[in-house]
Amino acid sequence: MDFDQLETFLEVARLSSFSRAAGRRFRTQPAISSQIRSLEEEIGAKLLDRSGGKVSITASGKILQKYAEETLEARKAVLTAIAETERVPRGEIIVGANEGTCLHILPEVFAQFKRQYPDVAVNIKRADYGKILESVIDNSVDFGVVSLPVTDNRLTVVLIHRDELVIIVPPQHPLAKLKSAAVAEVAKFPLVVPKAGHTRDALEELFHERKLKPQLAMELDSSELLKRFVAADVGVGFIARSNVQEDVRAKVLSAIPISDAQIRRDLALVFRKDKALSRAALAFIDATVKIQTAEPAVFAKR
Repeated sequence: MDFDQLETFLEVARLSSFSRAAGRRFRTQPAISSQIRSLEEEIGAKLLDRSGGKVSITASGKILQKYAEETLEARKAVLTAIAETERVPRGEIIVGANEGTCLHILPEVFAQFKRQYPDVAVNIKRADYGKILESVIDNSVDFGVVSLPVTDNRLTVVLIHRDELVIIVPPQHPLAKLKSAAVAEVAKFPLVVPKAGHTRDALEELFHERKLKPQLAMELDSSELLKRFVAADVGVGFIARSNVQEDVRAKVLSAIPISDAQIRRDLALVFRKDKALSRAALAFIDATVKIQTAEPAVFAKR
């Protein structure tokens, strides 16, 4: 039995799914199944019931779940305590973020942080907005990086990145010739939009306010897929400016400012107000703020 097996078991138990746990752990489903099988053989008891097409935790599994959570928490506490005595940031930091943030914001942050603090392990869990906040609350991640606003009063919110939505189209699209475009002009074309989330909510509200009825060509749950379908001229899209800079430089897409509206997509680092922050965690907050904005950290007490 090792820490990795316990982390896999807890992920399957939380999600009630081997396939979803595989995605969260960045592994194949057979690899996850193999870890659980090895754990059950060592313990000598069935931990997860896979019958009926649904995964549920057994009585033995519930006992292990309690001790596994305590063991992993104790491991983290030991590493943090040792690091604190050495007065050097060490240990592990786990960050939850969505696809666009993982691809376009965090690589620079992590690279710079690792150069400054090579002894701190930084891991990422990719999820959507709601799951990220859940993970912060249940302590399965140390920090979340999410778009504002955040209204949960259990969390401290630190502004780390200022951004806004822009219109994206293929370079040959009629809108690409414009320096900026009004919302009503965009609504004349088929749209490719996110299935859910802050951006979708903001767009729905904007169209409702303008009494516009846009034609939806596609609804997607991936910002990268959205960009690819827009590039294929399936429809016009909206996305955070930072998520499309590389595509614009490569002349795959054109980004056009919205002339008659501004939809902010600012990002914040969030963590529990009652969380005891290690030196590594404090160093991560400081480094993230310095890298992403020249302004001082803005702590929002909610």
